Amino acid sequence: MRTIRVPLVVTALAAALTLTACDSKSGGDDAKSPASDCVVAVVVGPGNAATTAGDTGNVPVTVTNRGSNQCTFQGFPGVELTAGGSSWNAAQEKDAQPAKVTLHKGEAATFTITYVRGNGGSLSAPAKAVKITIPGAGDAKSYPWSYGDVALKTKDTPDASVGPIQVAGD
Repeated sequence: MRTIRVPLVVTALAAALTLTACDSKSGGDDAKSPASDCVVAVVVGPGNAATTAGDTGNVPVTVTNRGSNQCTFQGFPGVELTAGGSSWNAAQEKDAQPAKVTLHKGEAATFTITYVRGNGGSLSAPAKAVKITIPGAGDAKSYPWSYGDVALKTKDTPDASVGPIQVAGD
């Protein structure tokens, strides 16, 4: 009997792509940009949540090209944490160099939101949603934020950052 071995990276990528196909159950959303004609599915998390005030958490975000055209992205996504009428914009990751990422139909890219857990006090953002703008993929879309309060550096500046878009697995 012949045994076929599939590298772990291929298995993980296939699993990630399979998970993005379940948008209605995974918090994903399709967005279409009239200018670029890119249709993308966005899945937020699951992440390694910061469970205690002062801890750092990382939330991966997967962007999958659902359209028939190739899509090219470059730069940092916009990330805005929101709660009611309040909002806080995450900073771009320091010293990160965004690269041009081209995705064909079904291919995925990722970026990470890194945050420090707040203590629920006056220097905490009680985030309930995250609004994400993917460069070249249309208007911002909101997704649930289930990772708790985010610490604030100042009343308007969250202790959160966003990394550049990169090919999934990089």
